[in-house]
Amino acid sequence: MPDKKQILLTNDDGILSPGLWAAAQALESLGEVMVVAPREQWSGAGRSLPAHSSGCIYEETITVNGQACKAYAIEGTPAQAVLHGVLELLPRLPDLVVAGINYGENVGTGVTISGTIGAVLEGASMGVPGLAVSLQTDPQYHLSYSTEIDFATAEFFTRKFAQILLNMQRPLDVDVLKVEIPETATPQTPWRMTRLSRTRYYIPQKPQREKLTDRGYVGYLRRPEPDIFEPESDVQAMLDQVVSVTPLSLDLTSRVDLRELGRLLNEG
Repeated sequence: MPDKKQILLTNDDGILSPGLWAAAQALESLGEVMVVAPREQWSGAGRSLPAHSSGCIYEETITVNGQACKAYAIEGTPAQAVLHGVLELLPRLPDLVVAGINYGENVGTGVTISGTIGAVLEGASMGVPGLAVSLQTDPQYHLSYSTEIDFATAEFFTRKFAQILLNMQRPLDVDVLKVEIPETATPQTPWRMTRLSRTRYYIPQKPQREKLTDRGYVGYLRRPEPDIFEPESDVQAMLDQVVSVTPLSLDLTSRVDLRELGRLLNEG
């Protein structure tokens, strides 16, 4: 009998996130799921590896589908959780890294801010395909552990695309699938191949404070104008209320003719 698939699961909202445990429920029938997640909330961490993170690891036990599930809480970011999972906790290199299910959509030019995306990119840099799953929610829930959010549909699509990635031969340069699920979606909602929008979706907001030495948080608002987003973009899919599936690559090289660019640079 072939070995079971090995899945490393993390979440930038931390070890206690209901979205993390919804993903664990979705994945447990597909293979051996190892949960390794930050001990604290790390939304917005990107792929950061802070030198001040202690890296301490704490063993946890959580019930998933009626079964006791061993998990590990890391003093560090989502990307660091992936590193500790691969280097210390898993018996071998995983077949898939999954990050999610995230409270709030990760779309447009802000995706590199996301700890959800950062975690799977870290896994991809080690040769492991990644799946990042986010559920559209009102911003008031983005940093919450709210149980008002129904993850059932997101679980369905997490399982669907995880199973596909575990069984397919990935095309070259597809390191990660980024899946965004509209808040109105059901398992019958269609999905669409998309690309990252080149427009910012979350608009930074100036801190409200009297003097610069006061604490000041740069907030954000969702961009309201629907007419500025590209038809094939992940943002437009959210506006159309269909599931967005975007392939991501670790190769950040601009898609230009390098010889022509070199000529222009020489002329400058």
